[in-house]
Amino acid sequence: MTEHSPAWDPAQYLRHADHRARPFTDLLARIPDLPAQRQGRPPRIADLGCGPGNVTALLAARWPTARITGYDTSREMLDRAEAEHAGPTPGGGRLDFATADARTWTPAEPCDLIVSNATLQWVPGHLDRFADWVAALRPGGTFAFQVPGNFTAPSHSLMRELADSPRYRHRLAGVLRHADAVHTPGTYLQHLTSLGCTADVWETTYLHLLPGEDPVLDWVKGTGLRPVLTALADEPELREAFLAEYTDALRAAYPPGPHGTVFPFRRIFAVARRTDG
Repeated sequence: MTEHSPAWDPAQYLRHADHRARPFTDLLARIPDLPAQRQGRPPRIADLGCGPGNVTALLAARWPTARITGYDTSREMLDRAEAEHAGPTPGGGRLDFATADARTWTPAEPCDLIVSNATLQWVPGHLDRFADWVAALRPGGTFAFQVPGNFTAPSHSLMRELADSPRYRHRLAGVLRHADAVHTPGTYLQHLTSLGCTADVWETTYLHLLPGEDPVLDWVKGTGLRPVLTALADEPELREAFLAEYTDALRAAYPPGPHGTVFPFRRIFAVARRTDG
C-alpha cells in the first residue's frame, strides 16, 4: 500500500450497490458493438478498478463469450470479487481478477474494450495514461469510463474543510483528494479525440433518495471518506471526533425529507472508440 492509499471495505461499499451500479449501466448502454463481435471471436475486456466485481459481472451479461479480467489494487476488493464472480460464465466466457495499478498498468494483449467505473479519480495524472490504453485497443475498440464530478459538493468540501482544521491538519494534511481530481468533460473530449478516437462525453446528476439515518455519511464511508478512516485508524478517539463533527455538518447540508435524504451526485462519462488503424 502506498502512502495515503485507503484501506477498502467491500461490505461497506456494497451497502449502496444499486445506486452505485446505476452509472455503470448507463455507461454500458452507450458502448457500441466491439470488434470481436464483427469478427466472430470472443471479446477481450479489461475492467480497470473492478472493486468487488459486482459491476464487472454485468460485462459478462452484455458479452457472454468474453474473456474479462477485472483489475484492482485492493486485496480486500479482489478477494470478494474472486469469491463471488470468478470463473466460467454461463455464455462460455470467463471472468478473472488480478492485481494492477492504473498508474502503471498497460494491457498485455490487445483489448476490444477497456472500461473503468469510478476509479480514475483516485489516479493522479490519469489523463496521461489514456494514450497507452487507446493504443492497446484493437481498431474499432472502445475505452469507456465514468468518474464522479461532485468534488465541490458539500459531501466533499465539508470533509476537506474539516480535515484542514487545526485539530486534524497534523494527521490529514495531503490525505484527501482535491477538486482537481477529475477534469472537465470538455478536457476529456479534446484529449480523447486527439488520440484518434470518436468520443461521446456527457454528464449526469443523479438524485439518489437514500433511506435510514445519516445515509450520506454511510455512503461516503464506502468511498470518499476511506482515506480519512485509514489515516486515523491508529487514533480512534481522534477518528470518532472527526466523524462526529463531519456527521453534524452533513446533517445540515443534507437534511432528511419525508421519504428519505436526497443526495445529488454528478458524474462524468466518456465512451471513446478507436477509429485509426
